[in-house]
Amino acid sequence: MPILAIDQGTTSSRAIVFDDDLAVKAVAQQEFPQHFPASGWVEHDPADLWRTVLDTCRAALEQAGPVQAIGITNQRETLVIWDRATGEPIHRAIVWQDRRTAEVCARLRSAGHEAEVTARTGLLLDPYFSATKAAWILDHVPGARARADRGELALGTVDSFLIWHLTQGRVHATDATNAARTLLYNIGTHAWDADLCRLFDVPMPLLPEVRDCNAAYGETTLFGAPIPILGVAGDQQAATIGQACFQPGMMKSTYGTGCFALMNTGAVRVPSHNRLLTTVAYQLDGRVTYALEGSIFIAGAVVQWLRDGLRIITAADQTQALAEAADPDQALIVVPAFTGLGAPYWQPQARGAVFGLTRNSGPAEMARAALESVGFQTRDLAEAMRADWAASGEVAAQGVLRVDGGMSASAYTMQFLSDILGAPVDRPRVLETTALGAAWLAGHSAGLLPGPEGFARHWALERRFEPTLPADRREARYAAWKRAVAATIAAA
Repeated sequence: MPILAIDQGTTSSRAIVFDDDLAVKAVAQQEFPQHFPASGWVEHDPADLWRTVLDTCRAALEQAGPVQAIGITNQRETLVIWDRATGEPIHRAIVWQDRRTAEVCARLRSAGHEAEVTARTGLLLDPYFSATKAAWILDHVPGARARADRGELALGTVDSFLIWHLTQGRVHATDATNAARTLLYNIGTHAWDADLCRLFDVPMPLLPEVRDCNAAYGETTLFGAPIPILGVAGDQQAATIGQACFQPGMMKSTYGTGCFALMNTGAVRVPSHNRLLTTVAYQLDGRVTYALEGSIFIAGAVVQWLRDGLRIITAADQTQALAEAADPDQALIVVPAFTGLGAPYWQPQARGAVFGLTRNSGPAEMARAALESVGFQTRDLAEAMRADWAASGEVAAQGVLRVDGGMSASAYTMQFLSDILGAPVDRPRVLETTALGAAWLAGHSAGLLPGPEGFARHWALERRFEPTLPADRREARYAAWKRAVAATIAAA
């Protein structure tokens, strides 16, 4: 029987039905608006998230027919607080990209809290994560803290909000990968941390129960006969599973609105000396696998900027032809710090910049620089990960990078990525790896699909990109990027 994967993302919701062989049987997708009430603020209307999930699920099920299980994957860190009685949110969702709590994080850092927070959560004090978003909503919505104290409110990342509504309020739960992104979950004790909740002023009764990625999360009757929800993982962890990165040292990078690279470190919690994150890769049957993670805030969003901001393209697929037509003698560099810089810099106050402009710079050169910015940022992450992995005393990480997400379809971008990394880049046959990971979790939990080893044999290569750029040119280009980043940070 088929499996329905719900993939609730930053700019759209999708529902994908996979058949018994994990081939795509039906797809439905709906975009929804983002809201930008102030500089650096990003919000979603939770009603849009729920509506688009319902609509896309119904559309996909209409195409594919009945399914046996549901898996959920979601944008992480985005935070919703809602009324337990009605399910109505008390405020718009504050999105992972939002920077409004940067000053709160800076104060906590100045007070010396970051080392202990990192030791417990593997994360850094940054507005990217959920805890300070939760406190902001409780402090800025009139009466919210009093209602929280009375037990009237529930808190959760998007997966938890969807599970609540799919089960019509019967289940308030999340999985370990999403919990690990809140700054409230101790990845060593595998539980919500009372000290962290006090530090961030988030009442513990608001929090959902934390379960395995392949646990049961209740069932929904909203699509007819009851369908069990049997798998949940945050989008980047789901993509790690979908890429079959089950062995320590394997790396994947997903290119959506942002870019997220994860390296499986197995049962070892590798501490980062390069401001990467130590996080939960997945938790199956009570057993935790850890990862190092680096986050780029702007990847596919830089193409949206070319389209909606600069208006030099009308569709994303036009970027490759423009980039290929660019003047090779120009060396534009775009540092797309529109909402700050992520790993390994973590500079929330930084803003975007363009270097190397000449009188002859035009749309083609800007398009090329925008695409190349994704490769440069990925190398920043890969170098930091390999250094942390080596410092832990583990064997050398595998050099191959597995890629997925919308931008991985761009041959130009993936070739430049291979060139600037000086390493092979593997693109799988199935690009829907995030949804595939959620589907595998649900199917495996239902007893329909094999375990990790069997699933790893299912992974198939579509194309390998090999580096062609000479080493001296590669290093010169990367050095220019590092200078541009340093100048961008200095100007913040």
